Amino acid sequence: MAEVATSATPDQLLVVIDPVARRADGESVRIAKDVLGAGAAGMKLCLPDGPEEFARALARRGSRRPVVVGDDRTLVRAVSLLHRQRELAHCALAVVPVGPALALVRSLGVPTGAVAAARAALDGTERRLDLLADDSDGVVLGALRIPPVSAREAAAAMPARPWLRTYQSLVRTLVPVRPPRTASVSAAGPARLRVEVDGETLVDLGQPVEAVSVAPGGPGTADVEVRPVSLGAEAAPLLARGRTVTVSGAHFRYRADAAVSGPVGTRTWEVRERAWGLVLPGAG
Repeated sequence: MAEVATSATPDQLLVVIDPVARRADGESVRIAKDVLGAGAAGMKLCLPDGPEEFARALARRGSRRPVVVGDDRTLVRAVSLLHRQRELAHCALAVVPVGPALALVRSLGVPTGAVAAARAALDGTERRLDLLADDSDGVVLGALRIPPVSAREAAAAMPARPWLRTYQSLVRTLVPVRPPRTASVSAAGPARLRVEVDGETLVDLGQPVEAVSVAPGGPGTADVEVRPVSLGAEAAPLLARGRTVTVSGAHFRYRADAAVSGPVGTRTWEVRERAWGLVLPGAG
């Protein structure tokens, strides 16, 4: 892991650049690095080669304010690490979006241009945001869905980028080929799940469902939508709002932010109000 540090000052940044971002769009990374270096009183640059070095860089940040350069997965990884270290209450993150998956950072209000995002990281204002914490110490910053969208759906929703083919080729070289998994209830088709919101059953195992989604609601709450399998006319979705959501039943997979997890037999998510801080452009 390469590290470059400037002299110590009260206002210091720790800039952690994700390796996929470096390979996917080196020009945007260079621009972000230059803007941050010129505007910060002190900056330490970290170029981790993998998740372990990424985690060590954050753990050893000291009093430096972290800025991550990467996509949705990079931001979620940083928040997850700080959550497990119980450091989220004392740390405001900034992100410069670079990479193939940027839907989450866009939805949070982060500028997608390298210059604008870097300037926001320097001069923006911390905003405290809710998240979903699950019973395996994982976090969800945006929304989750059961079953997860297919790879084909995700690719169709991804905007075109000139470096996308390079990134896909890189992923194919890094990820070993694995045998196909056996089908489960998370594959296309109805599932039988029990969904409980704040202890009240919204749908039970006797009613097959097409999809379950959980998204941020009002402060301290999440909006839950269950789409039952329609018989003839389209069935109306079942809606609820609460602080705790438990899904159980046959083993299922789910997409949380940019990652697919599972299979699990049961999972509980709880809204943590104002649990983490993100630096965003100031008003006006």
